[in-house]
Amino acid sequence: MLEKIPHAVGAALSGLKAGLDRTAYRTDFAQVPEGIGLTSLAFADGGPIPARFTADGDGASPPLAWTGLPPGTVRVALLVEDAGSPTPNPLVHLIAWNLDPEAPLSEGAASQAGSRLDLGKNSFLKAGWLPPDPPTGHGPHAYLFQAYALDTALFLDAHPGRGALLEALRGHVLAKGCLTGTYERT
Repeated sequence: MLEKIPHAVGAALSGLKAGLDRTAYRTDFAQVPEGIGLTSLAFADGGPIPARFTADGDGASPPLAWTGLPPGTVRVALLVEDAGSPTPNPLVHLIAWNLDPEAPLSEGAASQAGSRLDLGKNSFLKAGWLPPDPPTGHGPHAYLFQAYALDTALFLDAHPGRGALLEALRGHVLAKGCLTGTYERT
């Protein structure tokens, strides 16, 4: 959808970005200890997200795995935010919670129709993975894949948004980890 924004408009907005300091990782959970290793077989930390996981490809969610969960971890929550979006706050690309600490996510797991995952609403108000779709000419976007180790299972209404997830996480996060992927349309 954002690929239809003219290159000149994207370039004009290139200085406008939500910023890393507005992500949940750096605001709501800044004091939570790091320690979770979050990885993907699709891209390295700080590296480009392959087009097949974006709106320019099939748009499947990338595979993810976590290690180093602290003792007492009952469930894992994931939040993916676009810190480079030309919006006041980062765009939400994925909310998932009550993930099994022992089971990594396979490719497409968060984007499949009928997924068995607990999925919240992304910024386009749909449950599941919102593939990266930055405006042409806007520059590179940083997508923060954030994992949170939880001391309990969360009981949330179907398809909550970012605010409801963050509220439910408060007081239950044992550790966090982050994997950053980038994507840019030239």
